[in-house]
Amino acid sequence: MAAAKSENLSVVVHGPGDLRLENSVIPEPGPNEVLLKMHSVGICGSDVHYWQHGRIGDFVVKKPMVLGHEASGTVVKVGSLVKHLKPGDRVAIEPGAPREIDEFCKIGRYNLSPSIFFCATPPDDGNLCRFYKHNASFCYKLPDNVTFEEGALIEPLSVGIHACRRAGVTLGNKVFVCGAGPIGLVSLLVAKAMGAAQVVVTDLSASRLSKAKEVGADFILQISKESPQEIASKVEGLLGCKPEVTIECTGAETAIQAGIYATCSGGTLVLVGLGSEMTTVPLVHAATREVDIKGVFRYCNTWPMAISMLASKSVNVKSLVTHRFPLEKALEAFETSRKGLGLKVMLKCDPDDQNP
Repeated sequence: MAAAKSENLSVVVHGPGDLRLENSVIPEPGPNEVLLKMHSVGICGSDVHYWQHGRIGDFVVKKPMVLGHEASGTVVKVGSLVKHLKPGDRVAIEPGAPREIDEFCKIGRYNLSPSIFFCATPPDDGNLCRFYKHNASFCYKLPDNVTFEEGALIEPLSVGIHACRRAGVTLGNKVFVCGAGPIGLVSLLVAKAMGAAQVVVTDLSASRLSKAKEVGADFILQISKESPQEIASKVEGLLGCKPEVTIECTGAETAIQAGIYATCSGGTLVLVGLGSEMTTVPLVHAATREVDIKGVFRYCNTWPMAISMLASKSVNVKSLVTHRFPLEKALEAFETSRKGLGLKVMLKCDPDDQNP
């Protein structure tokens, strides 16, 4: 394939507030890589954050970086050592690929590897572009009944899967989900699919809670000025008992506090949302009741399960997509996401196929 600059339109962040559409050379895949013609890429809150602030914690945009990590596409070229994929295969992309086989990889927790490649995390480019090359081992074939958009949504869905696994969600559990954004909603979907009997979802936004109810929440609770203890009491009132599992998806200090107060003795609170580095929480209240508090960082070993869940219709993520834009209108799409006008904004990268 000719490396024509005009053919690889990319969404590139140069620094705080500086987002551009630029053309680049179509890359050549290495021996263990595949070249993909991108189809659907979702805009994540982290993409918007890098655009607005130029950094997330210690990850700082020091040079132009292509955004995007929730993605699917079609294989157009394979490296010399790739055997399981061929041109024409539709694939979902796991954005985190280990650069080396370190101790974390050996125990199956490669998401914790400090040297991992991760799309759109400085200094690594993402895949919000026409053509993109990726480690073939982290590209997964999509069944015919799973759309490209569903394939792109496997990335946020994987966060929900990893959170529910870390929390040990099982049949009959009562679950409390803090936050009704995309991650809160996929956590709700996965918890129900894993057998949770009842799930209550809290949020500040009535519209987001309405979506939570639509996709399967048993109870919704709009938060205004309640204290963390009052929120916990209301959650217990709705469920009829304290939840065994709390999945905190906001990173807000008051939500973490509410999660500790709400979770039953011997239960588990998982922290999915990332907030301030220093947070004041009632740890003694957790310690004396043996409430386990676990971190959740991205995901690992989730794509096969996610694909099976989508193919079997165990979860339905289609309604999470509220806006679609062609790649050429990426700046408008990012503004839509920044303003909170959409739940999940999807960019369509293939000019010949704008279908879901």
